[in-house]
Amino acid sequence: MKNMKIAVIGANGKVGRLVVEEAVNRGLDVTAVVRGDNKTAAQHVLKKDAFDLTAADLAGFDAVVNAVGTWTPQTYDELPREVAHVADVLAGTDVRFIVVGGVGSLFVDKDHTTALEDTPDFPDAFKGVSAAHGKALADLRTRDSLEWTYVSPAANFVADGPRTGEYQLAGEELTLNSNGESEISYADYAIGIVDEIESAQPHIRGRISLVSK
Repeated sequence: MKNMKIAVIGANGKVGRLVVEEAVNRGLDVTAVVRGDNKTAAQHVLKKDAFDLTAADLAGFDAVVNAVGTWTPQTYDELPREVAHVADVLAGTDVRFIVVGGVGSLFVDKDHTTALEDTPDFPDAFKGVSAAHGKALADLRTRDSLEWTYVSPAANFVADGPRTGEYQLAGEELTLNSNGESEISYADYAIGIVDEIESAQPHIRGRISLVSK
């Protein structure tokens, strides 16, 4: 098996750093795409704003992981625009585009008519970021010349949770673990991201979700 080359955009973030660490530990050749000083274990660094990335910057990679997040009302609109920019750059290539997504757009019914973000108990504080992630997903669904995969975490996305080494792979519907909870740690989510990159049967042009066992 060849030594896969991946780039992680937003590598200095909590999810990005763990994806880099997981990939490096598996022997992948990793480039951290960061705006400031590199704080990751990546072997290579590309210091550049995501909006300034070009086709030349991302040529030669097997996969590009977008781990950019948005947490303030002033930056909500940046996320779907940033995902769209990178998607434009990668369109028409065989480079896979793995997007760290949101949970709010997961469906809570078998008919896929009601999303988690549409339910009465969905916190108001998360509606803005959920909508931003939803816009990014909606745009990706229109792209037939891009090998994208959108990866939703569980509802309770635990930043400092343990690395158990296990998770459930699910799809478009909110899935619960053996305790009846929707939960996953950042560390186990990172495992799922790298598993998807290395998978012999990748989920091309589709959304998957990850939840603890």
